Amino acid sequence: MAPLPKPDDLTSLVLRVDFAEGAAWEALKAAIIAGDPYDNAVFVSDPRYDGVSTQSLVEADANAADDDKVFYLFLADATTMVDDEHLLLAVDLHDEPGRTFRLPPRWYAEVSANLCIANMDFAEYADSVDASGVFRGFGDT
Repeated sequence: MAPLPKPDDLTSLVLRVDFAEGAAWEALKAAIIAGDPYDNAVFVSDPRYDGVSTQSLVEADANAADDDKVFYLFLADATTMVDDEHLLLAVDLHDEPGRTFRLPPRWYAEVSANLCIANMDFAEYADSVDASGVFRGFGDT
């Protein structure tokens, strides 16, 4: 697999890996954009990634040159596309490669911004999920 698409500076990669529901992809993008006053998402909808596994993405990033590493990304997978909340799958590619958690688009801006500037670590969010594995804030918001 080729290196993952590199997001722009201070943005995060939102990678579509399920192509069954075009309307769901558009709804997801709209929800992310609506919940974020800043343009901090790089949306990639490339059929070459259709059905790619999280492990394949971890391996692709591990094999990338240092300047091409992504560190984390957000996947729009089959669950995202059929779930009423369009829960994204956040994937750690750096500290604990392959560790994941889900989050509603409502929380994308906060998580993305904090990961982009290294204000918080992936684990801080992953350790704060609810019983279903979904991050819904730290309880103080």
